[in-house]
Amino acid sequence: MAPEGQDRILAGYVRRAHGIHGDVVVRGTLQDSADRFFEGAVLLTNEDAPREFEITGVRGHQGDYIITFNEIADRNSAEALRGIQFTIDIADRRQLDSGEWWPEDLDGCDVYSKDGTLVGIVASVIAGAAQDRIVVETPDGAKGEVPFVSELVPEVDVENRRIVVDLPEGLLE
Repeated sequence: MAPEGQDRILAGYVRRAHGIHGDVVVRGTLQDSADRFFEGAVLLTNEDAPREFEITGVRGHQGDYIITFNEIADRNSAEALRGIQFTIDIADRRQLDSGEWWPEDLDGCDVYSKDGTLVGIVASVIAGAAQDRIVVETPDGAKGEVPFVSELVPEVDVENRRIVVDLPEGLLE
């Protein structure tokens, strides 16, 4: 379930130029990034007037990708791409396994304690190396982060927009 009117999602972004021949370092943001960045793939930017870039070369580099685009021939052009984001059609996302959700599916879900008390709503999801966290906004406007682990978040019902948490005392204070 994508946010209203959103038909594209972030697939990666340009971190910096690499070398003098127009290569760029791209950080993939999807679990299946390795399947998205391949020779011949065409990436679309998230700009108001989207541009297309065709990959002519790609190799792994310290967890990122060094990518050569057909349209970029020198370092100055590559430097101009710094921060540019590439998107894919939301329908092209990978199939989720049981117990997985897209971050935007969790946004706005009501958060309840195990005893049924409203704790707040999910304001956002923060992706982390060790674990993701949901940012919960309480009814009084305070925000706190809850590690998205089964011990603290035992129940997620995206269809009914409801998440149950079992929080230690003081976590959201």
